[in-house]
Amino acid sequence: MEIKADLSKVYIPTEDVVAREIEGELIIVPIVAGIGNIEDELYALNDSGKAIWKKFDGKKTLKNIIEEFSQEFESPKSQIEEDVTGLVEELLKRKMLVEV
Repeated sequence: MEIKADLSKVYIPTEDVVAREIEGELIIVPIVAGIGNIEDELYALNDSGKAIWKKFDGKKTLKNIIEEFSQEFESPKSQIEEDVTGLVEELLKRKMLVEV
């Protein structure tokens, strides 16, 4: 089953992971079994991913987050939307984000 990000939804990190910044990268660590992949328990986010992760406050819809990034960066809105939804779908698939 393919997981799709919904622009009208609000997402937050699950309570089953912790995120720590180590040497400039944000590392997401599962604290319960069944999160992520056996081969890839840790998930690292680069600067862009880290900026997106910090926007998941439980209040903003995905559309609001994309709008904020559109105002902050000069990239085309379509590219920002593609990048944000791509990360959200990967984090949902890994059960690191949940819908509010």
